[in-house]
Amino acid sequence: MNDAKERMAPSQGIEGMLLANRDRLIRFLLARGAGEAAEDMFQELWLRLSARPGGPIADPLSYIYRAANNLVLDRYRSARQAGLREQDWGAVSVGAEPAVDQALISREQLIHVDVAIDALGERCARIFRSFRLEGKSQRIIAAELGVSLSTVESDLRKAYDMLAALRRQFDEQ
Repeated sequence: MNDAKERMAPSQGIEGMLLANRDRLIRFLLARGAGEAAEDMFQELWLRLSARPGGPIADPLSYIYRAANNLVLDRYRSARQAGLREQDWGAVSVGAEPAVDQALISREQLIHVDVAIDALGERCARIFRSFRLEGKSQRIIAAELGVSLSTVESDLRKAYDMLAALRRQFDEQ
C-alpha cells in the first residue's frame, strides 16, 4: 500500500510543479490557441523541462509558464513556416514551366504591348516605363521631365487605358 502511495505522490522539483498545475497549464495552452494539441504540448513541455539540467529555479511556476508560452510560439512559427514552404512549393511546381505554346503567345503579346506603349509618344512611354518598370515616383518623374504632376498622371492614364484595351483584345483572341 505504501508503494502505491509513493508512486502516486507528486515528485519533487519541476516535475512536481508540472503535475500539480497540469490542468491550469492545459487551460493556458488552450487559451494560447493550442486546440486539440494542448495535451500533446503538455507532454512535450514535460519532456523539455525534465530533460533540462538540474539546478534551483527562483520561481518555478513562472519558469514553466514561460516555457509553455515559448512552446506555443515555436509551434506557431513552425506551422507558419511550413505553410509558407508549402505555398512556395505550390507556386513553383504549378508555374514552373509554362507550356511552349503559352510562352510563345506571351512573348508575342509582350511585343504588341511594347509597340503600343511606344505608339503613345516618347514622353508618355518614358513616363510609363519610369513609373512601372523603374519604380520611380510620379513626383520624381515630373521633376526629371520638367512637367507637372498632373501631366504625369494624365500620361499614365493614357497608358493604362491602352493596356486595358489591349488586354480585352488579347482575351477575345
